[in-house]
Amino acid sequence: MFNETNDNILKNISIFSDTCNEDLAKIASELKRKEFAKGELVFKEGDPGEELFVVVKGGVSIYIIDKEGKEVVLSDILAGSFFGEMSIIEQAPRSANCRVLEDSLFLVMHADDFMRITQTMPECAVQIMNKMLSITVQRLMNVGSFVTQMVQWGAESRKRAITDPATGLFNRRYLEESLEGLVNRARAEGNCLSFVMFDMDRFGSLNTKYGQEFCDGLIVTSAQVFRDVFSRDDILVRYGGDEFIFIFPGTDHESAQKKCDALCSAIRELRFPEHEELRLSCSMGFATLPDNASTADELKDRSDKALYMAKEEGRDRAIGFIQH
Repeated sequence: MFNETNDNILKNISIFSDTCNEDLAKIASELKRKEFAKGELVFKEGDPGEELFVVVKGGVSIYIIDKEGKEVVLSDILAGSFFGEMSIIEQAPRSANCRVLEDSLFLVMHADDFMRITQTMPECAVQIMNKMLSITVQRLMNVGSFVTQMVQWGAESRKRAITDPATGLFNRRYLEESLEGLVNRARAEGNCLSFVMFDMDRFGSLNTKYGQEFCDGLIVTSAQVFRDVFSRDDILVRYGGDEFIFIFPGTDHESAQKKCDALCSAIRELRFPEHEELRLSCSMGFATLPDNASTADELKDRSDKALYMAKEEGRDRAIGFIQH
């Protein structure tokens, strides 16, 4: 592929698939090849949006940085696709960051060259832009409506869209829209990733005995315990009620077990002056990529099975999935 001409490469890119050879050759002449090493930044949020990138080999991760300095993955763009289009169409600064997942080769078009094509080849440009925008809209739909809010309204809207207002942790929307990207990134980089499901033991009976207001406060207190026990790199999600998900990037099975055991101990040690008799415990089940799973769905399924085992064995414990 590296020895192919730019126009031959473009024939395999969806947005150029219907472009005639003559027009394809003109477009190809405007493209420059750029190579990036794994982990290298292509651009940062706020950078001028001056280039459109076509991925020939490799891929990139598109992400933002949240208020606590954590990376929130929006999507991964792989070979045969493109990125950077919205900034040059709208002539706006970049609304996210972009990092290379593996050694990659791109064909790059500057905004000035893009505008020249629209002026000199209007029919061809309209055809390409229609395809481009169709793919872009679908991409935004796939990563969820919160991405559109982020692009339009900036940092505060990002925070509202992907965080739980009570605890300040990530919410279910973030998990559903970002887990695939986190898994793809871990696989591409050859890293471990552990996925943990957490339940507070017998939380329903606590609600009945102590009331909703106290138990709402208990959840907020627990969220602070999570922050104290886990590291800044760990991803903490309130899935709903007393259900939480923890994602530990770069963490193998043994290390995940230690983290979960530490949280079990910290939850046991919680005390409440207004209810001195109250003792809490929790149950957790986890699975690890690549030992127990290779996809996001497998991680969720096997963590759920491990959580069920933890409850069956008496609660107040963390169990990792074991393949039988």
